[in-house]
Amino acid sequence: MKSITTIRPSQVGKLNERQVLRLLQSEGPLSRAELVRLTGLSAPTISKAVASLLNLGLLEEMVAIDAARGRPAPRLRLASLSVQVLGIAIDAGHCEIAAAGLDGELSSHFCDSFPTPAGYDELVNLLAAKSRELIDRPDITTLGIGISLPGLVDDRHGRGVLSPNVPITNGRTPAADLAERLGIDCVLFQESHALCLAELHHGQARGLSDFAMLDVGAGVGLGVVSGGHLLKGHSGLAGEMGHITAVAKDGLPCGCGNRGCLETVVSDRALAARVSARLGRTVTIDEVIDIAKANRVAIASELDEIATYLAIAIAAVVNLFNPATLFIHARLFEVDEMLFDDVVARAKRRSLPPSFAQCQVVRAKGSKCQGAVAGIVQHLTNAIAADVG
Repeated sequence: MKSITTIRPSQVGKLNERQVLRLLQSEGPLSRAELVRLTGLSAPTISKAVASLLNLGLLEEMVAIDAARGRPAPRLRLASLSVQVLGIAIDAGHCEIAAAGLDGELSSHFCDSFPTPAGYDELVNLLAAKSRELIDRPDITTLGIGISLPGLVDDRHGRGVLSPNVPITNGRTPAADLAERLGIDCVLFQESHALCLAELHHGQARGLSDFAMLDVGAGVGLGVVSGGHLLKGHSGLAGEMGHITAVAKDGLPCGCGNRGCLETVVSDRALAARVSARLGRTVTIDEVIDIAKANRVAIASELDEIATYLAIAIAAVVNLFNPATLFIHARLFEVDEMLFDDVVARAKRRSLPPSFAQCQVVRAKGSKCQGAVAGIVQHLTNAIAADVG
């Protein structure tokens, strides 16, 4: 019996183009010959896909001298000179925006950080104005904007559901609202998922199909990649580890409405709150880092409590998800250069030995803004031949 296919030749071409884009995103610049070898496609097929992508402005050709042969060796890379994407990280206290090429490299010349406004409308107005400044740069086309948001994010509807640390976004759709104002494709990503994408495409997780990301900032979030796919849950709400009850009796109030949540005892905000109580005045995590580095105040007891609960969180992730690598994204480690090793040693004692033996715990290097960029580039790549999977 003959098999029946509904995929048209034009759709096959789009699938080939998407494969080329994904490969260049994961591997970096490649020659046509390398693309043929890595994809298993024929040289004419690769040439056709590359020509289409060059025409669309998604690829750029680089010419370097082949040292072995002494002649030009054209290589292809994701476009970064004539097109850009924007990455936005909304967070408690401050927001960031940056421009990048499709290669994901953030531009140090076109980035900005500013305090998070008190109201949602003011936030969208400010993001629209700052985005417009970057979009209006001459001789460059903006293809899309990725937005990282803390808390629960409904993937299916692009909506912030509950953000204890940035409550102005609860029930709001910042990506859709920004897209309406700017006329550009915008996509919303949960911040822990964004950090996973940053590490996967531009950091230490390249080539990994099973890893986890523990984000310890204003709150505590978890991203898990299993079999090469993000575990998002039914509608993208998975990973809110910060709201597991860590202190069952006499716990501190949490922004989610409960008491004793994990993020009330292990987060930048938790450490700042404890140091504030010690000093009798309110300080931020930035001030805590400065105070600790200058040895102006001894905060060993505060760090000891943070280390204890962070080790518990790490052990829980290791035991539950058995990741090959666990990345920790946290500013806490800037307070004391020995803190990370101390926390890992404590986590080892609390984890199941076989699970911990298979897991490498390392500090993450990516940022939420870069994760938003990686997310929008992935979205644009997936949009090619989306109707055929």
